[in-house]
Amino acid sequence: MTFEDIIGQDHIKKHLIKATENGRIPHAQLFVGNEGSGTLAMAIAYAQHLLTTDVPNPEASALKCAKLQHPDLHFAFPVTSTDQVKKHPISNLFLDDWRSFIATQPYGSLFNWLQFIGVENKQGQIGVDEAEDIVKKLQLKAYEGGFKVMIIWMAEKMNNAAANKLLKLIEEPPENTIFLLVTENEGQIINTIKSRCQALHFPALGETDIVQALQQREGITQNEAVTIAHRSEGNYNKAVHILKNDSNDDLFEKWFIVWIRSAFKAKGNAAVIQDLIEWSETIAGSGRETQKQFLQYCIQFFRQALLLNYGTPDLVFLQTKTANFQLEKFAPFVHSGNILSIQKELDDAQYHIERNGNAKIILLDLSIKLTRLLHTKEEKIST
Repeated sequence: MTFEDIIGQDHIKKHLIKATENGRIPHAQLFVGNEGSGTLAMAIAYAQHLLTTDVPNPEASALKCAKLQHPDLHFAFPVTSTDQVKKHPISNLFLDDWRSFIATQPYGSLFNWLQFIGVENKQGQIGVDEAEDIVKKLQLKAYEGGFKVMIIWMAEKMNNAAANKLLKLIEEPPENTIFLLVTENEGQIINTIKSRCQALHFPALGETDIVQALQQREGITQNEAVTIAHRSEGNYNKAVHILKNDSNDDLFEKWFIVWIRSAFKAKGNAAVIQDLIEWSETIAGSGRETQKQFLQYCIQFFRQALLLNYGTPDLVFLQTKTANFQLEKFAPFVHSGNILSIQKELDDAQYHIERNGNAKIILLDLSIKLTRLLHTKEEKIST
């Protein structure tokens, strides 16, 4: 993967190239950006740039990088036990799957990765076994005599034991060893790791860049690409999934609307609480990654309703498919009097599910709170 393969982010490409030319290459860098902004793809392209600059045979090195088989290019990413890997899972045991995943979904999310290896009902992490393997790899000399590059994807999934194990190595790595940590959530990385990295923040992709990429890579018309780019919110991964209609949005919409309708009926009707309990059990029966994805979908749905309520329909891309549900009728119930509280409750639910809380209890508690919040009246400002 080269810089030419990266969608947009031209200022970051120029920065990385110039830093390499000037010999100012930080030994630990943190690429921060939301899903679909290209952080992992950029890290791989940057690694290839480092590993093919000032080497005896750059063409051969580039070919090995393109296949993610360069001996001085290393990866660590969230993994978990599977039917094939029952104990002590580490990234090296998943490298064939990883290469296939990057070849087909270079802008893919953690959820996509866990789906790809068939464990979407589990949470992946970077554990102490992984950290020990990283230490062993980086103690060896560079095979081709130049840089060694370690890309740690979704670095926020490092547990404390792994982070503490790597702390000294990241602070004082072996000569010509470069750490590229890639994250969607900088706040979840422990400060002692974060403080040792130079951070680069990736903005969401512009619609023009997504339109151009969809036309070139997927062969669709400009009108189709514009419509998808508008809905993708700067996330190329989401744009591709919208195009291929293989996202979970249809299922999530069904769950959301069942939830909302039950929440409206629940006020003053104790019998509806049973519906909310059954709804909570349904969602809890999915994997934790699916639960987190669904809660993120809910946040987006409420934001879209808020935009419609406050007269900005040009920014509303959500199109519901459920019969007898109209976003226009739901929108007035989402306003300045409750949106911040709704957002907080959804964020809190994500936080507790991330930390292996009891999903049934978390989601039922969220449902009861939502029932109250949806009936909150907006305060009118007197003039």
